Amino acid sequence: MERVDLYKLRRVLGKRSNFLAMGIALVVMLIFYPVDGKFRYQYKKGSPWLYETLVSPIDFPLLKTQQELAEEKSRAAESMIQYFRTDEGVKNSVLTDFSGKCLSDSISPAIRDAVSESLAKIYNMGVLPERTLTDKTVFIQRGRNALPEIEMDLYTPSKALKLVRSDLKYALPLVNPDSLMDALDIASLLVPNLTFDKTTTEELHHRAADYISPTKGMVYAGEHIVTEGETVTAEIAQILDSFKAEYQKSVGYSGNLLLIHLGHALIIIMLLIMAYIAVYFSDPDVLRHQNEFNFVVFILCLNFVVMMLVRKISPEFLYLVPFAVTVLYMSSFLYNRVVLPVYLVSIIPLLFIAENGVELFTIAGAAGCIAFVSFSLYERGWLQFMNCFYIFFACAIVHIGFKLIADGTIFPLESKIYLYLFIASILVVITYPFVFIMEKMFYMVSISTLKDLSDTENDILEELSAKAPGTFQHSLQVANLAERAVVAIGGNPRIARAGALYHDIGKMSNPQAFIENNPAGSDLHKDLSPVESAQLIIKHVEDGVAIAQKHKLPQVIQDFILSHHGHSVTEYFYNVYCNNGGDPADKTMFTYKGNLPVSKEEVVVMIADAVEAASRSLKEYSEESIAALVDSVVAKRISGNQLIRSDVTFRNLNTIKAVMKRQIREIYHVRIAYPKRNA
Repeated sequence: MERVDLYKLRRVLGKRSNFLAMGIALVVMLIFYPVDGKFRYQYKKGSPWLYETLVSPIDFPLLKTQQELAEEKSRAAESMIQYFRTDEGVKNSVLTDFSGKCLSDSISPAIRDAVSESLAKIYNMGVLPERTLTDKTVFIQRGRNALPEIEMDLYTPSKALKLVRSDLKYALPLVNPDSLMDALDIASLLVPNLTFDKTTTEELHHRAADYISPTKGMVYAGEHIVTEGETVTAEIAQILDSFKAEYQKSVGYSGNLLLIHLGHALIIIMLLIMAYIAVYFSDPDVLRHQNEFNFVVFILCLNFVVMMLVRKISPEFLYLVPFAVTVLYMSSFLYNRVVLPVYLVSIIPLLFIAENGVELFTIAGAAGCIAFVSFSLYERGWLQFMNCFYIFFACAIVHIGFKLIADGTIFPLESKIYLYLFIASILVVITYPFVFIMEKMFYMVSISTLKDLSDTENDILEELSAKAPGTFQHSLQVANLAERAVVAIGGNPRIARAGALYHDIGKMSNPQAFIENNPAGSDLHKDLSPVESAQLIIKHVEDGVAIAQKHKLPQVIQDFILSHHGHSVTEYFYNVYCNNGGDPADKTMFTYKGNLPVSKEEVVVMIADAVEAASRSLKEYSEESIAALVDSVVAKRISGNQLIRSDVTFRNLNTIKAVMKRQIREIYHVRIAYPKRNA
């Protein structure tokens, strides 16, 4: 077992900004942590009770099951009360028309009054469209009041016609009622004045369903609930569910709120410590790079907050959350070796916030692992959606496994859960582009951006190739050297390659000032003084930064431009200056004003740049001459204090030298001289 490096541990533990980030994370998580207690019993219908005999410690209502509630709501639907609105205009219109008809036809006042009284009585009660009347209750809206009526007491046109005939027979015994009704066309006066109100009827139905009591009795303190080892039947499970609901509703508000917050804080602190340890043993460099560590803490908070918010809406919706996308976010910026440990720590809260936490944790873990692998195979264009099927398949397999363990069968199929899992797998792909927002938030460069930057057909590198072809070829060689050396010391090869490709883009501003871009016999510096030539050479760093800023290249690329010469001296022109009688103390005029390299990648690019340039001046490419060249370049960087700000070790430097010696030998290997054919 590898021992802990105590010196390295003290260095990372002494970084207060990391603990500040963790402190902020602690506060955020505490804010979103729901203030409720954790029910300490885990049980399943059909399984034995694994705890001591349980006696109810409190009074609590016995909740109805979902099936019981559904049946009561169904019965409520069958007894739905209809709602009608009265149209007062119908009555007024009918009576007015009848009065006008009586005047025009000279109907006697006795007949007019008898018919009008009968019609008024009918319309005051209400006329429904023709239908079979029942003894059910209906609501009639008359003016501002809605009153219940027995449907049988209302009228239909046919029933109203019979009432008019009866009233006329009673009021006018000497007149034939049928003949009189036909003459007055009474049937045309009997039209419905009650209109069915579907919207209000449905609203009343929903209200009635809401008034259904969710409880059906009480369990009192001291009552026996379940015995140790007893099988949890449906009845016992119903009582346990009721006890759990009452516990979760009341605990935390019974004087123990402070203790609950303390418990939450202890859990979160341990979670953060676990993440810290996971990072330390997988990639301690993250602890030294503040933006990377802040990003890791952000991922922990993101998963935690989303869990708590979704759980508050509905625990079932946790199946919908695309936790696996955070694996892709981390793999875009961090080394692979740190991604899965941090991800698995970040989803640990699933184990204790959800009743089926073990299943949810396993599903999220499987989805993350599959996404981690599959996105490395299908990461461009429409092929990204192939990952959805792999992720969904893995999640479905896990769910089926837990269902078989619990129920012994996969039937009935939980179609809603499978739908949630499928949507979550699609959301992994849909939410992945948010990685570019995080790139801006944390000032990091994603793998996608690095790939685009390293594409030699992009606009900047094509311009470099056209304006300064020699510099472009030099940059390609430096990129190849740096990439292999960085891999050997555990650095980021993508960043090193991108930095190497752009380190000399400032030479585009004046390509003829650099020998690699000049045709044979051409020399811009022959008419310049050593100081002027040195300043011209040094200026390519400043020009490079200006070009990078113009094209909005990431800061990490600008850092390579600023650091690839550090504070070194343009030795050729400095030596010429001194040999011509100049004061050796005037070194400032020949010194680069860039930054000293800090990261491993910047150190490697600095060395690779010097080695590649110097290797072109070798007269022979023997193993000894190449080794001496590489050793000399590295020794000068060390003696010139160019590496004092970096965290590379002498072991790293020896590895870098070994890789570059091998690379230079491969580039300048001995070739066979082809013999000429005799004539």
